[in-house]
Amino acid sequence: MATAAGEYMIGKQVGRLLVRTARQGVAARVGHDLLIEATEWEGHVTVPADPATQPTAVSVRVDLGALKVLEGTGGVKPLSDGDMQQIQQTMHKLLRVDRHRYATFASTGVEIHDDSASVEGDLTLVGQTRPLRLEVRQRDDGSVEGAGSVVQSQWGIKPYSGFFGALKLRDAVAIEITTGLQEIDGPG
Repeated sequence: MATAAGEYMIGKQVGRLLVRTARQGVAARVGHDLLIEATEWEGHVTVPADPATQPTAVSVRVDLGALKVLEGTGGVKPLSDGDMQQIQQTMHKLLRVDRHRYATFASTGVEIHDDSASVEGDLTLVGQTRPLRLEVRQRDDGSVEGAGSVVQSQWGIKPYSGFFGALKLRDAVAIEITTGLQEIDGPG
């Protein structure tokens, strides 16, 4: 990736962090695939002048209490405002937001290839820390986009199910990040 050495801020001011869920089970047709946005998140990227002596580093913090359902696709009827409120409450309960308000990611290694990178790191979610890999690529406009998959059960989260288990949320949810890199002014 051809990002100049420096310190960069990422977050809601210059980007979006989205979560996509999918349904399964014999009653999947009545449920919805959800698009959820993290409306409060921030991060920091350090690109060293000499990667041989200092690693590239990425850290992100997401306020799980500020996750917002943007849309639900599929299902036999559209999501109502009441449905979205209920989903928000269920999401807060499953993510234990009352005890674990924030999810954090800290890179442990970044492997750079031309205009893309593999970012290995530790994701802390609901008080559990597990490894997570993100695939990132730089776009023509200088922004970056990344994607990964979080398997909820690996963090001790039981995926939502309804209708006596006939409707289930898939264990793996997709994470998508698109963000600009806002340079942080150094000492001047």
